[in-house]
Amino acid sequence: MLIIKRHKTDPYFNLATEEYVLKEIPDDSFMLWRNAPSIIVGKHQNTLAEINVDYVKHNNIPVVRRLSGGGAVFHDLGNLNFTFIQTGKPDLLVDFRKYTQPILDVLLKLQIDARFEGRNDLTIGGKKFSGNAEHIWKDRVLHHGTLLFSSRMADLSHALNADPLKFRDKAVKSVRSRVTNISEHLKKPIDVMMFADLIQEHIITMYPDAASYDLGDDDHQKINELVRTKYSTWEWNFGYSPNYNFKKILRTEKSGTIEFDIDVKNGTILHIKIFGDYFSKFETEDIEEALTGIPHEESEIRKALERFNLSDYFANLSIGEFLEGVF
Repeated sequence: MLIIKRHKTDPYFNLATEEYVLKEIPDDSFMLWRNAPSIIVGKHQNTLAEINVDYVKHNNIPVVRRLSGGGAVFHDLGNLNFTFIQTGKPDLLVDFRKYTQPILDVLLKLQIDARFEGRNDLTIGGKKFSGNAEHIWKDRVLHHGTLLFSSRMADLSHALNADPLKFRDKAVKSVRSRVTNISEHLKKPIDVMMFADLIQEHIITMYPDAASYDLGDDDHQKINELVRTKYSTWEWNFGYSPNYNFKKILRTEKSGTIEFDIDVKNGTILHIKIFGDYFSKFETEDIEEALTGIPHEESEIRKALERFNLSDYFANLSIGEFLEGVF
């Protein structure tokens, strides 16, 4: 068992590292890592339907899609992530209890009554502190989980507070649970890095062949290439989302009410229809035609709109206000 040391807090790099270790390092591996404030969405989710777009944009929060399924989660430096990557028999790879048991063992030593509940959660007093997910690749499993230790709960709530009325799709929706931080239940205070040390020490006792491994220059080069080509791209983080229909009503003091109805396929606007009680000099079909066939992404829509004098189509409406209506 390799104990792979992870020091970076860049979410793009950290998610790419998991895929790299899964596919390029044949040894069984264990990793502990943290991300700077970011939102990590499940592989099969509609990203825009999971996040509070305005809050994420205002706070410049990265949004990254992971390899595994499950729901969206908010990461910050008070959240510790753990990852097991192991080779096994195909019918025995998925085992949430096996990979979460070491965490429960450590918490028991800290006199915390933590439990495995439901499909993939760890709880204290009925409140969730860990969500877990798995991804199978050939004869290998990647199991990873979050450990809320001292996370800022207000940030978590705001970042994931999406408007459920905007979207109609078949994507897997996150189920919000009551959550708690591990630090709130400790008999004696420790910080998140001390907690990480306790987990690592426990893993080392579980695996007699445990050996420390530092990612080298060659590893970093290949991981950064994966970041460049996949994990930092709009195509993976947003465009990979399932097909969806987006609806929103924008109410402005000067322009009136404008309603947007957008069909998106593979991240691209397939069809858009704009309704409302706004006044216009020219027909808005010109705008609809210009937006059809481009990504449902802010910079691309802004670029398409800059060709027009928008006030000729929506009296007194700015590009910024229009963008508020389509996200």
